[in-house]
Amino acid sequence: QGQLVESGGGSVQAGGSLRLSCAPSGTYPPNSMAWFRQAPGKRREGVASIYTNSGRTVYADSVKGRFTISQDNAKQNIYLQMNNLKPEDTAMYYCALSYYTDGESWTSEYEYHLWGSGTQVTVSS
Repeated sequence: QGQLVESGGGSVQAGGSLRLSCAPSGTYPPNSMAWFRQAPGKRREGVASIYTNSGRTVYADSVKGRFTISQDNAKQNIYLQMNNLKPEDTAMYYCALSYYTDGESWTSEYEYHLWGSGTQVTVSS
C-alpha cells in the first residue's frame, strides 16, 4: 500500500514563505502527485499537481504565481514552495498520489489513491 509523509509546515507571517515536502514510501511509480489543503469548515481543495513523467504542472487560480510544485530528480519526493503567503492560505496541507487517471479533474479527490496525514500551515496577518 505504501505511505506518504509530509513535512515542512509551520507558522509564518503574511508575506513569508514555507516549503512543504512529501516523501513516498513503499509506493509504485505514480502517474501524478498533488497537494491539497483543507481549512476549518471548508472542503478540501486542490492546490497544485505534477505529472511525474512529463513534469507538467497545474495550479489552482488562488495560488498561481505564488506557489511552485516540483519533484526531485529521482521523481520520488515532491515539494511545494509557497511564497507571499496570505492568511487565507491557512489550512492543513495534504500530499496525494495517483497511480492512474479515473478521468476526473486533477482537483478531484477521487483521482488519488493514497493520502498523507497532513501538515499544518498557519499564516498570521
